[in-house]
Amino acid sequence: MSHKKSGSRTLMWSVIMSSPGPLVIGLGLLVGQSSTQIADFVRRSSELLAIIMAYVVYQICSKDDVCDTARREKLERISNLFVGAMMCLGGSVMMLLAFLSEPGDKGNVIPGLTIAILGVIANTIFWRKYTRLNKAEPNAILAVQARLYRAKSLVDICVTIALLSIVFIPQSLVSYYIDIVGSVIVAGYLIYCGAKTIRERMLQP
Repeated sequence: MSHKKSGSRTLMWSVIMSSPGPLVIGLGLLVGQSSTQIADFVRRSSELLAIIMAYVVYQICSKDDVCDTARREKLERISNLFVGAMMCLGGSVMMLLAFLSEPGDKGNVIPGLTIAILGVIANTIFWRKYTRLNKAEPNAILAVQARLYRAKSLVDICVTIALLSIVFIPQSLVSYYIDIVGSVIVAGYLIYCGAKTIRERMLQP
């Protein structure tokens, strides 16, 4: 029971900590037009939806009197397929925006940079927490959340590097290509993780 409560609390905090990201970056887009920042907004929005769904499903599946084994497995599979789909969606949009981006003044990217730096710290903590919880008591939802947060941590590192280049060497070809390459790397990794998650769930009996 303690593991279920810990998993539920961790998912709840994941929702709470992830909620401000899309809002702050969305407002930041009013003053900045970096392709990485735009793509990051789409990514965080889709991931937030996936985390909320995972939290709801985990809550349902934790109640033994409401959710039997067959129903729990079905709900966990649907939840993880949704997480995988959101990762693929976020990655695809990021890839598209990267190739549509043009050189020029990207404006103020400080809001996006701030969220990205905080994201590296918070997502790494959640990644380690979900990994520990899943090792202590294997759970399909927690396992996929560990994968999601590992991807989020690595993605935020790339986003931070890309936005830092815009802050320190704005309107240069170097920052432009770092911005584009950063978006492509992030997008590719998200699509890979999302596709892997979907494939694993689809192959489940």
